[in-house]
Amino acid sequence: MLQIKGLFPVPFGFDQHPNPVPLNAALRRLFIARENEGKRHANPGPITLRNEQVFESHFQLFSWPEPEIGELRDFCLSRVAQMVSELNGYDEATRRRLDMKTDAWFHVTRRNGFFGVHNHPLASWSGVYCVAAGQHDANQPDSGLLNFLHPHIGQSMYIDPGNEHFKPPFGIQNYGLSLQPGQLVLFPSWLLHQVLPFYGEGERITVAFNCSLSMR
Repeated sequence: MLQIKGLFPVPFGFDQHPNPVPLNAALRRLFIARENEGKRHANPGPITLRNEQVFESHFQLFSWPEPEIGELRDFCLSRVAQMVSELNGYDEATRRRLDMKTDAWFHVTRRNGFFGVHNHPLASWSGVYCVAAGQHDANQPDSGLLNFLHPHIGQSMYIDPGNEHFKPPFGIQNYGLSLQPGQLVLFPSWLLHQVLPFYGEGERITVAFNCSLSMR
């Protein structure tokens, strides 16, 4: 009997902070205050296409001393270690030898803000944590989607009835996530992604981070 298997899957990790409301409230207060200080905490050399409705911090976020940053850092990096260990078959002794170097930053996005297609060089794993989703306009279902581009770009070179209706996970569609407060998503750093324009009230606030690993 014919067997159908996927041979080139892309691993993603998903989790939810167990108590996000107080953490996210503290993070929001901190990030808005730092944004209001202007260039002092902004990324001094932005590269990826974005507009002025997006504030991007510098990349030393996880070194800040505030307790809410420490809580977020521990939550995110523990999940990276868990995912890396599971995918690589590391036992607990090997997992404890992992040495993780990180960059981390926050985005505050307001109406019409977007962040163009990019990936995260010089890292193996990246993640995004949602602090606040904002209030999306009801008629804009794609507002603020974290949109991952399908990595098999050659798959769409010819489409006919033999491949145009593939069921997930075999289709050629991009994958869009409408992040919710407290949600964490982990993905390989090489994977191209973007944030679609945010159409809504309030702020869409996220934390992004990169991890490169070595063995002690």
